[in-house]
Amino acid sequence: MDKFKFSREYEFKASPKVLYPYLSTPAGLQQWFAAKVKYTSDSNFDFVWDNESHPARLSVQRVNKLVKFDFLNADQRGNYVEFRLEQSELTNATFLKITDNSDNNDEGELEDIWDDMIYKLKEIVGG
Repeated sequence: MDKFKFSREYEFKASPKVLYPYLSTPAGLQQWFAAKVKYTSDSNFDFVWDNESHPARLSVQRVNKLVKFDFLNADQRGNYVEFRLEQSELTNATFLKITDNSDNNDEGELEDIWDDMIYKLKEIVGG
């Protein structure tokens, strides 16, 4: 099955420095992204949704800029989620660009899922 790449950008009033720990640490991710997040070993994380484990490797990390997780289960090969932070020099706003590459090709459903998660994140960081 072909992968579907979903991308969306969200504006935050918080700085990249404030947002980054919510994108890159188990404690931060668990507050808005997954029911449970554990650091297992050597850049490997375990994300839990609906009581199901989804192991992933932190494959790219640039402090205060970019985080990418590649999912490791055999049925999820090629699936990844990427969080990219960019700050506007003009307005000082921070933009979080999310790229979700997965088997789910329902754009409306993905938009609803991400909008809900980002709403939660904005409540946490005040942005």
